Amino acid sequence: MSVLTATPRGKTASATPTATPTATRIAGSHVLQASPHYTTTRRHSLYGTEDRVVVDPGSRIWKVGFSGEGRPRDVFYSDPISAEPLWGLNRASDAATRAEQDRLLEINVERRMRSVFHESLLTDPKSRKVILVEHPLLPLHIKEIFARVLFGNLQVPSISFAPSHLLSLLSVGRITGLVIDCGHLETAALPIFAARPLFPHLQTTPLAGSRFTSHLRALLLLFGKYAPPPTNLTVVNPPLATRLTRVPQEILTDLLVEDIKTRCCFVSSVLEARHDIRPSSPTTSASEADPLPESDSAVSESEFSRASASDVPESFVSSQPEASSDSGTASESYLQALANLYTRHSNATDVQLRVVPPTSQQMGTGRGTLIVAGWIRERAAEVLFEGGDVDEGSVAEVILDALLKVPIDLRTTMASSILVTGGTAMLPGFIPRLHAELLRAIAPPGSPQQDSRRGRPAPPAYDRYAELRPLIPHFAILNNPSPQVSGSSSTRAKANAGKAPAYSPALMAWVGGSLAGALKTGGMEITREKWGEAFSSQNDDDETAVTAADSEHLLKSIIPDWTKTPLPVGAPSASAIAL
Repeated sequence: MSVLTATPRGKTASATPTATPTATRIAGSHVLQASPHYTTTRRHSLYGTEDRVVVDPGSRIWKVGFSGEGRPRDVFYSDPISAEPLWGLNRASDAATRAEQDRLLEINVERRMRSVFHESLLTDPKSRKVILVEHPLLPLHIKEIFARVLFGNLQVPSISFAPSHLLSLLSVGRITGLVIDCGHLETAALPIFAARPLFPHLQTTPLAGSRFTSHLRALLLLFGKYAPPPTNLTVVNPPLATRLTRVPQEILTDLLVEDIKTRCCFVSSVLEARHDIRPSSPTTSASEADPLPESDSAVSESEFSRASASDVPESFVSSQPEASSDSGTASESYLQALANLYTRHSNATDVQLRVVPPTSQQMGTGRGTLIVAGWIRERAAEVLFEGGDVDEGSVAEVILDALLKVPIDLRTTMASSILVTGGTAMLPGFIPRLHAELLRAIAPPGSPQQDSRRGRPAPPAYDRYAELRPLIPHFAILNNPSPQVSGSSSTRAKANAGKAPAYSPALMAWVGGSLAGALKTGGMEITREKWGEAFSSQNDDDETAVTAADSEHLLKSIIPDWTKTPLPVGAPSASAIAL
């Protein structure tokens, strides 16, 4: 009896001698692939429901794909034209304006969801269960919009809302740890114990990708250089150095600033001289001047980045290097001293980018040249690590504040199992710098300054994280690409530092959702029948008028919202505290 040879699924390595190692490994594998278009190693049924659709709908970037796969099928901007986020932290107070915003958001979400199923995944939404990766602070009205679009327009069988921090921890094979998500709108740290998120201990800060972007834009407007295109191609134009001007605001589009942030910027090590910045003046050098007084006139980098980009060029004109400093204020001197300090301690090279010139300079002679200083590339992310503000703590302070709220018995476990996720964490050098900032923030404060009052001793320095200081040997980041383990580090820290799988920090939540979908543990599942029954009974009730409070109560009974859960037993009520 003859034996039929199997049909080869791909070319052998000898047939493709010039192929790359990755292409050879994929082509030489005998695993059946789902489609010739995707390099996946799993079969997908066109009309089956075994493989769920995993959607990570960030405010700015979406990741979509099927469960059981190691990477998403598609990653795209929520607004592909302007790269603006779909929603923000602020919501209109007026009811009519708020309703109009919700309608526009629902239209945009419907467009994106139809693109997900019909263009990115090429599958029928009526036969696919969906896992939505949600941020712990995602507002309830946005969850309602997603549910209304998926159930009403696309008619998916069911939706599962899964916390992004928990899914990120599952992607590295852990169920206990402290997860910090550095996203676009905010940075959130959430402790998780035995796969149960400790939501009351959640800590957030607005120092995230959005603040970093606005800070980078302001630095480019103040300290960047721009060379317009040549006015005539037939004559010899002056050298580039003689044509440098200030950066026009109209060329710094959102896409250009995002491109500079992702391709040019990185995070450097801690600069100890950062806290001894001295102002520059016409008669005194930076090394001989007196330190700036601790007053409100000296603006910090965090406060500087809050300003609108449209207000920066006019209010800080004199902070330009070529401008006179006689009429400059303390804030402008501070920023100029900051720039001088970073320039002296930076080894990064300047980058020249070809950009579209403003409309007034578009004469058909080419593009303009934007010069990004090396110190801007290296130190623009310093705004994320500048702490001291009660409402806007640094990324390291958010982690330490979360550890302060965790029970004492869990602090060692959480400190040795820190996981950093989010798109902002993909900056080169971000995670090692975060570990160094943790150790610096928890270090003992310096000696207190001498009190000028006669006969009175100086008050002791405020030691905010004194009770966390025994945790210094236990700090370890699971996905640290270059863990710094010393002899004083604990055994648990040595065993955990850098031991997480090398997933991209921005994809960890999606990978965890893919794993949860493959294991059928995607969280609480809301079926289309349950959604339809709840709202059909509400619409059929014509005798009683349905108020907004009743509708919100109905949504809370269907869509999970941990922020509205009752307080635990034993907590005093607000009325009792007021009395």
